[in-house]
Amino acid sequence: MSDAAYYVPVPDTAPPAVPDGTEIEVFRPTASTVSTWGPHLQHGAPPSALLARAVERHRPRPDTRLTRLTVDLLGPVPLTDLEVRTRIERPGRKIELVVAELWATAPDGTHRAVARGTGWRLEIVDLPEIARTSETPLPRAADLHPTDPDPSWKGGFIDTLDWRIVVPFGAPGLSSAWLRTDTALVEGETPSGLDRLMSVADVANGVGSKLDPRAYTFLNTELTVHLFRAPTYRDQDWIGIAAEMSVGPDGVGTTTGLLYDDTGALGRITQNVQVRPR
Repeated sequence: MSDAAYYVPVPDTAPPAVPDGTEIEVFRPTASTVSTWGPHLQHGAPPSALLARAVERHRPRPDTRLTRLTVDLLGPVPLTDLEVRTRIERPGRKIELVVAELWATAPDGTHRAVARGTGWRLEIVDLPEIARTSETPLPRAADLHPTDPDPSWKGGFIDTLDWRIVVPFGAPGLSSAWLRTDTALVEGETPSGLDRLMSVADVANGVGSKLDPRAYTFLNTELTVHLFRAPTYRDQDWIGIAAEMSVGPDGVGTTTGLLYDDTGALGRITQNVQVRPR
């Protein structure tokens, strides 16, 4: 399989759009999507980005943009062909809800949704005079040395990332890092700013964790991203993540974080986390 992209289109296999307006595409994951937690499932980041891509591209309107995306991982996302089904759930002139699902065939032959993305697209207007953020900026990636995360984070998706760590993982408070990848989301496509952001946003769970990944697993079951500004895209740009995980005494945690591009802060992310000893 190619490792130049996370997904390869599978042409001439998708059925036509169904009467409710659902559009269907089929993609084959490459080895670059493999999870930290197991060799037979995908890391959460590439499927999240594939859902975001579907939501952004489905019947696009220049007067709206995606402002909130929630991804629910309905089970392990297998390393098999994925059917992406996208539709407008709630149409509207100023506000609309777009839903995308990833469908896969399980080892037992059942065909079901393994992940779902719901995205709110809001009407936009030109109001540059009110633009502001309260988030603390990160030091520039260009001023930092290359640094790899924990040595146990190796293989598959993690190996596609280039890192500049600002505050080491596990330190008190927010840990932070800049990330980028040369791996395209879909083979043959130039990624959008949203593609680039969502290709790494799920990593907030690891950036914010205070747990030793050799002693514990901490899988997030979902993620929600709110974007108060549209992400920019320039070749070789970095995405910044500042995050922290809080864990209760019953093995359930929450990761919260900030998302950045080279222009500054652009959004926030939250993730529901299930913690278990290895």
